Amino acid sequence: MTKKKLYIVSGLGADFKVLERLSFPEHLEIVFLEWLIPEIEEPFSAYVQRMASFIDDSEPFYLMGYSFGGIIVQEIHQLKPAEKVVILGSIKSAKEKSRMLKLGRLTRIPKLMPAAFYTQRTMSAYSYLRKFFTEKNTKILQYFNVRHPYYLKWSIAQVVEWNGTEIPGVIQILADRDMVFPVANSRPDYIIKGGSHLFPATRHKEVSLILEKVFQPEQQTGTPEKN
Repeated sequence: MTKKKLYIVSGLGADFKVLERLSFPEHLEIVFLEWLIPEIEEPFSAYVQRMASFIDDSEPFYLMGYSFGGIIVQEIHQLKPAEKVVILGSIKSAKEKSRMLKLGRLTRIPKLMPAAFYTQRTMSAYSYLRKFFTEKNTKILQYFNVRHPYYLKWSIAQVVEWNGTEIPGVIQILADRDMVFPVANSRPDYIIKGGSHLFPATRHKEVSLILEKVFQPEQQTGTPEKN
């Protein structure tokens, strides 16, 4: 059986370590899309186009994104439609943003913050990220290895500024203790009980079972041949 590609984009500043414990159905070919470093003042639409250029849409495929990656794959979907789009710990529209994100857009603080705030010489950015994702996980920095200052500044600004509208059919998986994208603001298809924003890593078995169900091959229907 020919495997269908599932293109995956990880979270803001995160490599694929946060998703490495997930298991996927055998009929899928997993393709991780690496984060690109944005050009100076690069529009979000141009960045999405560059990310989408790595996707082969000459054959059917799926998309999955975690956190900021969930926003990215929804934008890619509008350029190169996928058969299924799954988002983990992400939002389907700007209406689902938390008060913190809405305040960030109103004040424009993330966009005005100098890139020096995000340099590796200071831990202020990573302390901010730690609080942003989960207050209790002391190992959070192991998941965030994309530390280019301008990338971090630009990406946080894009999350805050994103004004997307809901796309029908997007499958949303959220945790009920997610501080980044509170479940109360959304109507997810699946809820991970007791999970934080890092649930793909901390509750990987539950998530894997959901993904097995979501990506289950569709049954072929038709009239049986007569002998």
